Amino acid sequence: MLIGALEAGGTKMVCAIGDEEGNILDRISIPTDTPDISMPKIAEYFRSKDIKALGIGCFGPIDLNKDSKTYGYITSTPKKGWGNFDIVGYFTKELGVKVGFDTDVNASLLGEHTYGMAKDCDTAIYITVGTGIGLGVMANGKLLHGMLHPEAGHLQVLKHKDDTYEGHCPYHGTCIEGMACGPAIEARWGKKGAELSKDSKVWEIEAYYLAQAIYGYILTVSPKLIILGGGVMKQEILFDLIRKEVKKLDNSYLKTREMENLDTYIVPASLNDNQGILGCIKLGLDALKE
Repeated sequence: MLIGALEAGGTKMVCAIGDEEGNILDRISIPTDTPDISMPKIAEYFRSKDIKALGIGCFGPIDLNKDSKTYGYITSTPKKGWGNFDIVGYFTKELGVKVGFDTDVNASLLGEHTYGMAKDCDTAIYITVGTGIGLGVMANGKLLHGMLHPEAGHLQVLKHKDDTYEGHCPYHGTCIEGMACGPAIEARWGKKGAELSKDSKVWEIEAYYLAQAIYGYILTVSPKLIILGGGVMKQEILFDLIRKEVKKLDNSYLKTREMENLDTYIVPASLNDNQGILGCIKLGLDALKE
């Protein structure tokens, strides 16, 4: 049985085909343009594959309330043309299959929970640090939605004493996304993160902001595992810097096994950048069962 997976991101749409065992059998990438350009190309790809369901992990904000008139919509995104777009309705109509739907970062967490390092963990978080910053939360074995879904990339952070940058976020300025996402790094330093790998000051400031957010998540969600992914986290130096900052922020307050060993508590994603697609496959499989 073939399941379609769509990892809908702000810069690209990754389309893939998988099976019940989590094997990825085919994959293409389509640039994220306006819906009238991108959507027909994606539908054509899936239409040719005889899929039985489609799982979508989507950039947000999105409406996940199945009792809402706008369930399945991308809502207040600043991305041109995508505001109030009914992405679930589009593919339900075009493909005639059941569609599973969640945030892109929840999909990545679901992938890790189903096939990766969070497999035996009932309460975990996944943080993606890339074009934006997003948080996925699994609490007691279930992905957290609530009023909307976690939008914890927009929590405010204290500015670093040596940082004069005023923030990238058009809504909140100096929120964690505004200060630490990939475009914020480029705007602050004049180069992409990949070109700054040997500049320790860049990553000390980045870790300062990410650690503030992570410690806030630790205090509020109390996760048993923290997984970080996304393009910015390819800078492996960040993990040790973040752990040191989290330890400093905690100041020996929390007495848990996890906090005693941050090397195994704050960790990189484990599925070779396939966690989002694998989570989408699981969303599609779950949609078939509903």
